[in-house]
Amino acid sequence: MPFDVNTIPNISDIPNLLDIVFKGLLIGIIASAPMGPVGVLCVQRTLNKGRWYGFVTGCGAALSDMIYAGITGLGMGLVVDFVSEPSTRFYLQIIGSLLLMGFGLFTYRTDPTRNVRHSGNGKGTLTHNAVTAFLVTLSNPLIIFLFMALYAQFAFGLQPEKPVELVMGFASIVGGALLWWWGLTWLIDQIRTKFDTNGIKLINKIIGMLVILGSVIILLTTLTNLQFVK
Repeated sequence: MPFDVNTIPNISDIPNLLDIVFKGLLIGIIASAPMGPVGVLCVQRTLNKGRWYGFVTGCGAALSDMIYAGITGLGMGLVVDFVSEPSTRFYLQIIGSLLLMGFGLFTYRTDPTRNVRHSGNGKGTLTHNAVTAFLVTLSNPLIIFLFMALYAQFAFGLQPEKPVELVMGFASIVGGALLWWWGLTWLIDQIRTKFDTNGIKLINKIIGMLVILGSVIILLTTLTNLQFVK
């Protein structure tokens, strides 16, 4: 395969690359934050087994998220010219905001402790804990719709013909996910003696409210942007 010098970023591309990294980090954090089955599993393992067991559980989830983020990103990358059109982007961002608002409301109203399963006495290996979390997350392909909403909301379009942006974008999503799991396990480890199922519910409600608030702010910002169509 011939080497294409056009794929090498130059100084003028740095602001765009930083924008991709920032958006990727936000997407990774938002996609990981809701207290779904893996979130509850991560908290449980942190409490019962230790912080590293909780963190590798998050790593397994992040790996699965990377697969779905890649599938979504490459699919949307094929129509990047279409979604880059200002008027199209405007409507996609409105749709993305409404979807995120609904997702935030669903998160807020959901009881993540409903299906809590208490861990047994055996810790298992770190690899085993990561693999089980990976499989649990992989079994929920509906996360693709969340990634679609986030990509549309942040106008996060990655083109296969720009490998540097592609790699940095997906790496940033994974980095955001790992950043969330690292912070969550650190927090749980610090308040271990005071944390219970009510703490899980509280975190989930806070996350839901933040997602709703963020989607409303972005929706209002999008609606007041008068440059979307000529």
